[in-house]
Amino acid sequence: MGLLDIFRKREDAKRMHPKTQKIQHRIYKAAETGRLFGDWKSNDNSADAEIRYQLKLIRERCRDLARNNEYARRYIKLLERNVVGERGISLQMKAREPNGVLDIVANDQIERAWRQFTKLGAPTIDGRMDFVDAQNFVISSVARDGEAIIVLHENNEPGMPSVQIQFIEPDQVDETYNGTLQNGNEVRMGVELNDARRPVAYHVFENHPGDDIFNMKKSNIKRMRIPAERVIHIYDQERAGQTRGVPWLQSVAAPLKMLNGWREASLVNQRASASKMGFFTTPAGENFPADDYDNEVPLIDFEPGTLHQLPEGVSFEAFDPHNPTTNFADFERQILKGIASSLNVSYIDLANDLESVSYSSIRQGALADRDNYKALQGFMIRHFIMPVFEAWLRATIMDEKINLPIEKFDKWMDGAEFRGRGWQWVDPKKEMEASILGLKSGVLTMQDIANQYGRDVEETMAQIARDKQLAEQFGITFALEPFGAAQMPIEPDVTGGEDADSN
Repeated sequence: MGLLDIFRKREDAKRMHPKTQKIQHRIYKAAETGRLFGDWKSNDNSADAEIRYQLKLIRERCRDLARNNEYARRYIKLLERNVVGERGISLQMKAREPNGVLDIVANDQIERAWRQFTKLGAPTIDGRMDFVDAQNFVISSVARDGEAIIVLHENNEPGMPSVQIQFIEPDQVDETYNGTLQNGNEVRMGVELNDARRPVAYHVFENHPGDDIFNMKKSNIKRMRIPAERVIHIYDQERAGQTRGVPWLQSVAAPLKMLNGWREASLVNQRASASKMGFFTTPAGENFPADDYDNEVPLIDFEPGTLHQLPEGVSFEAFDPHNPTTNFADFERQILKGIASSLNVSYIDLANDLESVSYSSIRQGALADRDNYKALQGFMIRHFIMPVFEAWLRATIMDEKINLPIEKFDKWMDGAEFRGRGWQWVDPKKEMEASILGLKSGVLTMQDIANQYGRDVEETMAQIARDKQLAEQFGITFALEPFGAAQMPIEPDVTGGEDADSN
């Protein structure tokens, strides 16, 4: 009877509600508990709750890495070089008339005015940047600080743009300012939100809180409320309801710091190992001849190629710190591969290591990198360039600096296209042959190929036409004809067979 009771208990346990059963086996391994997962800490905080008390420290540490760590600095320069590039993200106007024809006059007006705005000294209120510098500043700020904050300023001075931008550091948006205002809006880390969690204002320090070294008293720093319509807040929102941005470097801050510490310790150890040192000992520690005394400790100086005869009763004990370095390179390479994966760049680019790479591997890595950079170009266009362009174009038309009707503002905005830089391929000949084959087969268009080089097909054709005109002006004949060899038209035979043959 006792044996049957055992089976009956097991059957009863199977019929129990799952919530009342003791779970012996986790279906999801990520939910496993026990000694192997005892150090896996987790929480159910919101994004803002996780960021609030750690944002300042994370930002400061990532800034330190950007200043002093070679790999962090390399990553930021890779972003500037590949996302922005030498010429930056450029404007190409494609506004069209109702019949589909390009509005060339309006497009040219806007492009000329935009070129003036993007020149050095024009786009920023302090006059220290051109628009390429501003783009580099944005992408590096988001990577290093987690966010870029821009304030739009109207300008009525003659000869100056109608709108200019001002960069402020994220430290000036007070992350310690939180609460509910009398109007019902909630302030989270300096950002005022309405009921729909849409930003309506930013509470910004008039001066940088860390600028007290220049005769500024922190007690006198005041906050000012800037409407959200005047602020462009750029950050990568990873979770719903996230109000402030987190540096892209934060996920690799710990391994970069630890790797740098290990390299420094290994370097010091190798230097100490190369400097052969030791101790002279005597049974009683007395009667020791020395060249010098440092804090009453006898010292003997050695020079290369010299020998010393030890007195009777004196022996030498070498000090030779040992650190195995045979696996140093492999270990560093593995750590850097993980860091590169987190930053979404190739190890080859981050470490600048071209050892043992093949054409196929470097090409595959370059293609993956370029997909990432293209996505970041889109991020820059949507979150920075288009908002600045929209504010600038509206103010420029309203101030009548461009002779265009404001009623067609949506038409001009819809016709604005921005293009990032392109890249030269690892094997240009093969890629060009592939492009020609794609054109012939109808899979690619001229615009598709121009996009690979960060250009517009209209711009390319216009440049070819200008080159031809310039060559004719100097009496130069092209050795190569663009778009294939020129073909002479075939004239119809109107003379008849025999006469034609005789001619």
